[in-house]
Amino acid sequence: MSGVDVQKLADEAELNSFHYRTIGWVIVLALLDGYDIGVTGAALPAMMADLKIDATTGGGIASASLIGMAFGSALFGMMADKFGRKISVTLAVATFSLLTAAAGFVRNPIAFGALRFFAGLGLGGLLPILIAMATEYAPVKYRARIISLAGCGYAVGGIAVALVGKGLIESYGWQAIFFVAGAPVVLVPLLFKSIPESLSLLVKQRRDPELRKIINRIAPDYPLRVEQKFLLPHEEEVKAAPIAQVFQDGRALSTLMFWVANFASLFMLYGLNTWLTKLMVTLGYSLGSALTFVIAYNLGAVLGAIGGGWLFDRQHPKWVLFSFYALSPVSLVAMGFGVAPGSTFLIVCALGAFTLGTQILTNAYGGMFYPAAIRSTAVGLNFSAGRVGSIIAPVLLGWLVTLNLPAQQAFNVIAVAGLIGAIAVATISHKISASAHPAESKSRAALASGH
Repeated sequence: MSGVDVQKLADEAELNSFHYRTIGWVIVLALLDGYDIGVTGAALPAMMADLKIDATTGGGIASASLIGMAFGSALFGMMADKFGRKISVTLAVATFSLLTAAAGFVRNPIAFGALRFFAGLGLGGLLPILIAMATEYAPVKYRARIISLAGCGYAVGGIAVALVGKGLIESYGWQAIFFVAGAPVVLVPLLFKSIPESLSLLVKQRRDPELRKIINRIAPDYPLRVEQKFLLPHEEEVKAAPIAQVFQDGRALSTLMFWVANFASLFMLYGLNTWLTKLMVTLGYSLGSALTFVIAYNLGAVLGAIGGGWLFDRQHPKWVLFSFYALSPVSLVAMGFGVAPGSTFLIVCALGAFTLGTQILTNAYGGMFYPAAIRSTAVGLNFSAGRVGSIIAPVLLGWLVTLNLPAQQAFNVIAVAGLIGAIAVATISHKISASAHPAESKSRAALASGH
């Protein structure tokens, strides 16, 4: 009796309306995630003035959501691999939407930090699931571009929070942009109905009727027969707990290097995400102008991620990613030396391309590196380890701001993380990556069918 390798079928499918809807949802959800993560950084100068808190305290409350994200990345990643994506995605969105809106009602820094911590559980949990979903359903010849495009939703969310901040903070107070963040909760019922379940989970749970419906949408012309069984590449080998599997089959060192790379990229990202507005104000720009630079930063990230994804599909993805890490200190040091006023916008765009854009590409490479059965768990653990950098950066840079050091010193500190990330990526062994062995699925399917 022949078997259907569902991952191979998804890999080789042609793009159709199912893929466009799925990718659309991933982009929208990443946008909401990016807005909610960026909301504290956009509001921070106004919050510090209104609540009369110093930069160290401001950095501390900004880190509260990031600590929650460290736990949420691992928790929701494992939840998605065990219980499915529908429940995990809807729970994550409901959590961060409601709790972020609630944070707009409080004026006590401790209460604010507590709400942001619990919102961070959902924020940290959502993106690894989205990466895993985009990786699983994207046809292999478009995969890197699709994952990178999906990651751009996060950067567009950063642009959205800056635009909303420019329009609302001065007129209605910093609380207004937190209230806006509560709106996505209305999508929860639609999300539960629309988000496709993980193929690997459906195979493991033998939910054949659902698999048949999804396969008919992925590959409408595939001649699926009633008696056919559904398989995954190396399905019989995935016996250990997903966490143990992340370190098996020669992946231990590379996994640790992914953790270091994520630490570096998230240190850069959240150092800038939290303090870029304040640093630009320190350099003499108005709050409105500083928020314009936040838009430039995220616009650069979109361009960097799209360009990097295009290169991923044409060049060696590991070395493309290495190049982005290596270029991040260059753009940061350029800010450190100071630039002519007319070129500031372009330099900030470069910052976005080689810091946030680099993080998006790190996510894409991580999603391509691990097998489908452990992908959500692996990417979630990568995020959790990296969140240490995202927690340290706002506090460290807040401390530097309180010392009244030149803003350029903060950019130079962030640049060191880029060098560390480049070294870590260079150490990853691409030859053991799941994306480096496309023939394995084919041989597995042939074995199952007796050929």
